[in-house]
Amino acid sequence: MYAISKKSSITGSFLVPGSKSQTIRAVFMALLSDGKTVIHNPLASSDGLSAFNAARTLGAQIEIVNGTDWVITGLGGKLKAPSKIIDTGNSGTTTSFVTGLCTLIDGFAVITGDEQICSRPVRPAIKAFSELGANCFITRPDSDCPPIVVGGKLHGGTCHLPGMNSQHVSAILVPGALIPKGETIEIEVENPKETSYIQMTLEWMQKFGVKATASADFKHYTVCGGQKYNAGEVTVSSDWSGVAFPLVAAVCTPSDITITGLNFSDPQADKQIIDILIKMGADIEKFVDSTTGLGYVKVHGGKPLTNDVSIDMNDIPDALPALCVAACFSKGKTEFTTLAHIRQKESDRVAVMNEELSKCGAKIKIENDKMTIFGGAPLNGSEIDSRADHRVAMAMTVCGMFAEGQMKINQAECASVSFPGFYEMLKSHGADITLDSTFTGQKCNSAGQRA
Repeated sequence: MYAISKKSSITGSFLVPGSKSQTIRAVFMALLSDGKTVIHNPLASSDGLSAFNAARTLGAQIEIVNGTDWVITGLGGKLKAPSKIIDTGNSGTTTSFVTGLCTLIDGFAVITGDEQICSRPVRPAIKAFSELGANCFITRPDSDCPPIVVGGKLHGGTCHLPGMNSQHVSAILVPGALIPKGETIEIEVENPKETSYIQMTLEWMQKFGVKATASADFKHYTVCGGQKYNAGEVTVSSDWSGVAFPLVAAVCTPSDITITGLNFSDPQADKQIIDILIKMGADIEKFVDSTTGLGYVKVHGGKPLTNDVSIDMNDIPDALPALCVAACFSKGKTEFTTLAHIRQKESDRVAVMNEELSKCGAKIKIENDKMTIFGGAPLNGSEIDSRADHRVAMAMTVCGMFAEGQMKINQAECASVSFPGFYEMLKSHGADITLDSTFTGQKCNSAGQRA
């Protein structure tokens, strides 16, 4: 499917769907709990459904109540070997967490995903789990990527990770609480990235009554065995990674919008995008309840962004595509640093955003671990190859809202991985976006479904 985006603006109030990252954590901790957990506001995106289906394959009973809530009856940590292959679709987070969960089973599980997942390196995680006694291996001798075979039993000890992928750390912490009492897992991380997502994992473990600790520099983690996940009632906050797209769309066009349902106490670091855009010169008002951290923002868009900024992307890798678009609109110079881990997402987002924005007339320079965008030049619409990357597809759709001509993005259905209804939401608020289903190229494999 193509999304065709033209110059336009948006108005009104937006409520962005729940967090993909929180949804996946909630599902798997509910699976490990003994009893029923009610998850309010889960994100039923392709990635969220990947976790949903994987939990079912591992034995959880799941009901959908009131059309929105997920009620999960967990197994109390007593996972059994699945009777079929676990297909994680396009979800890297699900792949990592399921790998960790399967180190608790008697027997083996086979884990695979779509073409993107089967090209994303997992060998560091496999090596770490092996250091802790699990029986894990990659099925292809010439590959570092899924499919993988995983079996238990996980036990105490020390393991090591390079830190490029925070999901691998979380994937050890979560099952680590269920190893035998008296045993402890220590994780040593050489160069930690995306640490806000590990903080999110720690906070969700605490919600379920389980404790793990991290050093101040996020290079050392400890989790003690013999703990228990407690079933309960939890609520998923709106997704800050998703908020980035209507936010940038409004900033870069003559728009007036309100984005509600925000949790400024959320550990997800992508909330930094609001302050980054304000630093660039955007007219954004924040309203935050000092007690709860809940709030909303008002955006008065179309005003020039003029300030030069340097943005460290260490903790906000998912924000790069949206921020690249804002940087093109800005008349200032924007530098993005700490980019290596962003090259290992659904696509090499550094290279992809450089290539696709350059097609539109953007001036971009890449050197070592830095990308510099010299913004302010008029952009022209072009035919965009999204690489089936949901964040690239959404970012370039937003770019089309202030470029001349039309932006035509292929494999646009990928947006459903993290933001179902994205195009419809923008259209209903005034964006000139049309969807064309005549595209017959490769589609995202998201039917079973990733700071």
